[in-house]
Amino acid sequence: MPRMAPLDPPYTPETAAALARWMPPEVAHDPLVLFRTLHRNPELASRMRVLGAGLLAHGRLPARDREIIIDRTCARTGCEYEWGVHAATFGEAAGLSREQLQATVSGDGAPWSPKERLLMSAADELHDSACMSRRTWTALTEHYDEQQLLELLVLAGWYRTISQLINTLEIDNEPWAPSFPASP
Repeated sequence: MPRMAPLDPPYTPETAAALARWMPPEVAHDPLVLFRTLHRNPELASRMRVLGAGLLAHGRLPARDREIIIDRTCARTGCEYEWGVHAATFGEAAGLSREQLQATVSGDGAPWSPKERLLMSAADELHDSACMSRRTWTALTEHYDEQQLLELLVLAGWYRTISQLINTLEIDNEPWAPSFPASP
């Protein structure tokens, strides 16, 4: 049971319009529980939407790289809700196989390219110490420009923040999103 109940319909016209801005127009399901919970504070939600949408829709990182960072960050924080939403919504579209999505949780077992292994390590370092080693940073500079590197750092931090929010509020998983894979 979540610590803070999400808003339920019928919504006020303002809330309905705000929630519609969070969701892509072609999505068949209701606005995410996360978004409906954030709208308990509409001003905060509107400020958060700008950064979240900007990272997803207007980022400079390739979608596949972005999703590796997001999925690994969510997995490391134990945020099954956000991992599942991204696995279902963006994983396949970004070209991640089921095995690779599962490996973002387990940390092993998937055929990653050297650059993708580097992204997994970068996400792990940021999770473990809120810092990145000079060795990892230098290796990333061989693949990304300064704008992309800054975005990568903000992306990992943003999804750690989102994971912290979801975990603390004990938000239930979306019914259509996968759960973490079972441990072998």
